[in-house]
This record gives sequence, C-alpha cells and structure tokens, in this order.
Amino acid sequence: MKVYKFGGASVKDASGVRNLKEIVACAGDDLMVVISAMGKTTNALERVVAALAQKDEATADNEWLAVLDYHVHLAMELGLKPNEDIRFPMMPEYDHTCSYDQNYDQIVSQGEILSTQIVAVYLLKSGIRTEWWNMPKLLRTDNTFREAQVDMLASAQVIRAGWDRPNRPSVVVTQGFIGGTVDGLRTTLGREGSDYTAALMGNFLDAESVTIWKDVPGILNADPRLVTNTIKIDRLTYYDAVELAYSGAQVIHPKTIRPLENKKIPLYVKPFGDHTAPGSVIAAEAEPINVPVYIWRANQVLITLRAKDFSFVLEESLSHIFDIIHRNRLKVSLIQSSAVTISVCVDNTRFVKPAIEQLQEAYRVVWNEGLSLLTIRGTTPEILKKEQDGRDILLSQLTRRTAKLVIKD
Repeated sequence: MKVYKFGGASVKDASGVRNLKEIVACAGDDLMVVISAMGKTTNALERVVAALAQKDEATADNEWLAVLDYHVHLAMELGLKPNEDIRFPMMPEYDHTCSYDQNYDQIVSQGEILSTQIVAVYLLKSGIRTEWWNMPKLLRTDNTFREAQVDMLASAQVIRAGWDRPNRPSVVVTQGFIGGTVDGLRTTLGREGSDYTAALMGNFLDAESVTIWKDVPGILNADPRLVTNTIKIDRLTYYDAVELAYSGAQVIHPKTIRPLENKKIPLYVKPFGDHTAPGSVIAAEAEPINVPVYIWRANQVLITLRAKDFSFVLEESLSHIFDIIHRNRLKVSLIQSSAVTISVCVDNTRFVKPAIEQLQEAYRVVWNEGLSLLTIRGTTPEILKKEQDGRDILLSQLTRRTAKLVIKD
C-alpha cells in the first residue's frame, strides 16, 4: 500500500480537488489519502476560537459563516449537493469551563473534517471506491491539547484492523493533524502535523512509500520565495532530512522522519502540478548533498541568561534552565554558551513570555524579538561573508560546514 498526503494549498479550490482525483486515479489500489484543511481554513477557525473566547459572538458568527460559505461553494463547484451529499456542521460552541487549548482543538479540527468529507464524496461520485475515516476515533492521543502525543501501540492496532478488514474500498480518505482521546475529545498534533499523520499511517501499515504532494518541484536547497536560482536535491538521507527539518526547512515536518526511518520507508516529495515529475526522495542511503542549503526560520526570539551573582553557568544551572524550557514547550533552534552566559534561540510562541518570567526569578535575562535564524549547510568563507555583509547579526555559530546566523529583521 501507499500513503499520499495533500496539504491545504493543494485542495484550496475545485481545480485542486480535481487534480487530486487524477493523481489518486493513477495510484492503483490500496491507497490512503491524508488531507489537511482547505486553503487558509485553519487560520479562519483560529479567529473563530479567539472571538468565542472573548465572547465576541458577532465576530465568531461572521468568521464561521465565511468558512461554511467557502466550503459550500467549493463543494457545489465539484457538483456536490450541500446537506445532501455533504452535511455541514452547526456553529461550534465554546466551553468556558475548559481551557482555551481544549476548545481550540474541538473547533479548529473542523477544517480537516470538512475537507476530507468533501474530497471523499467527490472521489466516490467520480467512480473511485472510497471510504472516509474519522481519525479522532482511530489515532489515539493523550490530552495535551494542541501538541498531543500519540499512543503508538493503541493507534497502530486500531488502524491496522480497519485496513485489513475484508472488502475495504481501495482508497481511504482521512484527516491529517488531528487525533482523539479515550474520552472522545479531538486533539491536534501541532501545526503542520499532517505530514506526521501520513508518516504514522505509513509506519502502522508497512507502506511501500509515503508521498507528500507540494507546490514545489521537490526538496530545494532554499526557499524559492526568498532565494533565486534554487537547486532541487534529488535524494537525501533520513539524517539529512532531520537536520534540515529541525533547522526550519518548511518542506518536511520535523516529526515526520522517525516513523519512516524506523521501517526504512522512502518519503517522496513531489510537485502537485505535475504528478509525473520525479520530485525528491528521502531514504536510507544517498550521496552527500553537494550544494549549499539555505534555511530561513522566521519569528525567532533570542534569550540570553546570566547568573545574578555573576557565577559560572554550571551543569545544575543548565538543568534548571532546560527544565523551564521543556515545561513551557519552547521550540529551541540554537544554543550557545560561555562561562557566564547561555543563549537560546526559540520560536516566538505564546509560551515565550511565561518562560521568560520564570527564568527571571533566578537569572538576569535579556531578550530580542523579531529575529530570523539563517542556517547554511555546506557553507564556505565566501558564502558566509556574503550573507553577513550589511546585516545586523546578533549571534553567529560556526561548525565544520554549517553556519547559523541570528539576524535582526
């Protein structure tokens, strides 16, 4: 069997869904299709959550109706009949007795539910034997809302049993990004978690391959929106892919690689606009990457800590610092230390402020926001000089062939 994953940009309109159908039709039997929310639906539903949390019913109603209107019109363009072929949900409720994150997962997950229902019905009406799976009832997670952890064993058993049952249709359509607790509450796996869902399905079902369909020709050595004359990397190892992902490469989600590497399942990244193109493949073996790779990670915060009594930063201090970082779920992209200071570069999330407040109880803390982290793999002195010239560099780190620059935007 194979697993295909389609992101929101691939199914943002009727033309994209029709193209998805052509790709699925060429894939043969035993295909699982993992789909994200359509277009910018997740962002719109986040605005619904925020409005409901503030008890701003008017804004929430307007945002929700815009989401429904978008999906209704897309379904109609595909020849589907609203409330006959597709049943659209009512305005979600916000439970003020529960946490914001729990409400977030119940509401935002509607995007994936809607997109997969539309695609599944469209494929079925197009003559492709298709079944819709409700992933929150299959992918078992804990209740760490917005960053749920998957129960691998329990999930694998349920999904394997569903896949192996007699007379299953040849194509299964299901949601990325979302799972569910034993109590029946929906959870999300973190932004861009649909890639991770696809990798888990590949692992649980011993897939021949997993393919992520993107709006790029494959894995490039830089973001084409930021760098001209990019170069496609035809093949790279799991190790290389993990390094690129954790440095901030947007093509692959960091958690995606491990479930595939464990079973040596190749991961293809192919262009959605040309399904016959070879794309790129991540596998166990590959030639070394022989071109410099530029990875931009935006919206960073640089936090520098110093002991209040000017003592050395010793092992017990590091343990305390990273315990706070871990408890606040900060995403660390760079670490640098000296005898008396330690600096960490982290993604600017809602957890940064409380983490800084906790660190200030024991340390002198200085931080800068509005930064970008540029990682250059395969750098040379000439490349490094070119990237440093004319930029306000707050911190630089250089290893044998990799440079990291924290840049003030």
